[in-house]
Amino acid sequence: MKPCGPTDTPDDIDIEALRQKYAQERAKRLRPEGSGQYLELTDDFADFYEIDPYTPLTERDPVVETAEVVILGGGFAGLLAGAYLKKAGVEGVRVVEMAGDFGGVWYWNRFPGIQCDNDAYCYIPLLEELGFMPSKKFADGAEIFGHCRAIGKHFGLYDGALFSTQVRDMRWDDDAARWRIGTDRGDDIAARFVVMAQGSYNRPKLPGIPGIDDYRNAGGHFFHSARWDYDYTGGGAGGGLHKLADKRVALVGTGATGVQLVPHLARDAQHLFVFQRTPSSVDERSNTPTDPQWAASLQPGWQEERKRNFHNWSPFVGVVFGEPDLVCDFWTELGRNMSARIAASEDPASLGIEQIMAIREEEDFKIMERLRRRIDTLVSDPGTAEALKPYYRFMCKRPCSSEEYLPAFNRPNVTLVDVAECKGVQRLTANGIVANGVEFDVDCVIFASGFEISTEISRRYAIDVIEGRDGLSLFDHWRDSYRTLHGMTSRGFPNMFFTGFIQGGVSANTTAMFEQQAAHIAYILAEAQNRGARTVEPSEQGQQDWLGTVAELSIDNSAFELSCTPGYYNNEGRGSAEGNGSFLGDFYAPGFYAFDDLLAQWRAAGTLEGLELRG
Repeated sequence: MKPCGPTDTPDDIDIEALRQKYAQERAKRLRPEGSGQYLELTDDFADFYEIDPYTPLTERDPVVETAEVVILGGGFAGLLAGAYLKKAGVEGVRVVEMAGDFGGVWYWNRFPGIQCDNDAYCYIPLLEELGFMPSKKFADGAEIFGHCRAIGKHFGLYDGALFSTQVRDMRWDDDAARWRIGTDRGDDIAARFVVMAQGSYNRPKLPGIPGIDDYRNAGGHFFHSARWDYDYTGGGAGGGLHKLADKRVALVGTGATGVQLVPHLARDAQHLFVFQRTPSSVDERSNTPTDPQWAASLQPGWQEERKRNFHNWSPFVGVVFGEPDLVCDFWTELGRNMSARIAASEDPASLGIEQIMAIREEEDFKIMERLRRRIDTLVSDPGTAEALKPYYRFMCKRPCSSEEYLPAFNRPNVTLVDVAECKGVQRLTANGIVANGVEFDVDCVIFASGFEISTEISRRYAIDVIEGRDGLSLFDHWRDSYRTLHGMTSRGFPNMFFTGFIQGGVSANTTAMFEQQAAHIAYILAEAQNRGARTVEPSEQGQQDWLGTVAELSIDNSAFELSCTPGYYNNEGRGSAEGNGSFLGDFYAPGFYAFDDLLAQWRAAGTLEGLELRG
């Protein structure tokens, strides 16, 4: 493996001037309604969420049964929950999934150019267990989808899975000590245990643009990138969108999805208008094929070693000595540059946290300036190049990489429409789309506007009713803040387990978080079965102690959050003050692997401290 060191970044920057510029760019984009700017996908817009373009709905009789474990969601969170339950010896596992197959985000997202944005050797779980090696560093979506299906087959999760099925309501039956689950297919399932594994990116969101009905009624075509319409565009995930050759296409959104889409739309559409509220930071991708010799040299346990290494070098930690950077990409650059700078100081051990954070900030500014100057070398038109420059701190938005995105704006058939000043697209008309007071005639509008991550939890779960003991609504219970033990159980909701960004460890590698949670949930559930318990939930004291621990160890990151341009990372500019509307919620501040150690010690004690088991 080649040594991976710090990068060349510019020294001739005025940090104070950049701070002012960042604040100005943030202010241009702030909207008072926050996450309320996005439409809820119900009624006239339900088809954006509920219709599956890949698997025709097959009629079936309603399922009326008792079940041991029901997992809601068949993406990586649900697959890992099922896998670890099976490994713990738990039988009677049934998955309920609204899609036509396993895969979650990798089932729904099949847009042209879709790839993993993280190092695939870290991100794709259970590689060693299933004997699978990604074909390249940033694997294609179809490859990841195939691995999801392989996990389902390997662990027997297809047996009893209910696909193309949406849960509508869940109510706790205290007499039966079971969850009564109702679905849109008329199912009535009495589940002993429920695992909530809907994932973090399951519900597409649409910007609330006035006139969307006018455009649709006049015959204008539009769809969300997570429900790609290949009947309209032609082609496939590799591109070749031949049906767009005579079409004027509007793409709304320039986040991670937009960065992957633009090169394909630019090649194939008659004209592409890219509507940008906030530019992404876009670095080189360097998507190298997997080296067979490297793969053959790997020893058992290599993936866990690599995941830990990535976490240490990622922006969540970022100061590492005596350990090589195995991932060596745009995610770990800040860690490398910080570590080199600290190591070169006269007395690294004497540096306090304020000095380290000052170094971090300065290296952050340098990296972002490097990325902005890279744009000038790739984009010919100075005005377009300037509009594409990201003026914010690293990790204010999800970092991206591509060799093809920025050069696409040199094409004569591609127009960048910067909508920062008017805080987004203004409206749709019968003819097209209006921004900055100008109407653009288009045949098709594609929304690459992401997923509901910072909206109210009732919208993110997409279930009408979740009622625990005595009719307590989970949505009311968590309206202001989460209340859990370890982020995975909540008092008043017996035998229910949660996955996601909820009062636990946070990693830049989301699937590592799901795997950590799956292992812990499987342990608790198996112990409840083995000990003959009918119900398991946190004690009042256990839950309060955990809330106290999270609060006591919390780090005030509000200054950083509120300096960032609006987006889902900072709850559309409002920060974590909005409680469970924040992207990360309340997290365990000592770190992801510190949380892992805490859970391992808790399990090793065998006392299930903080939980109540009732026979």
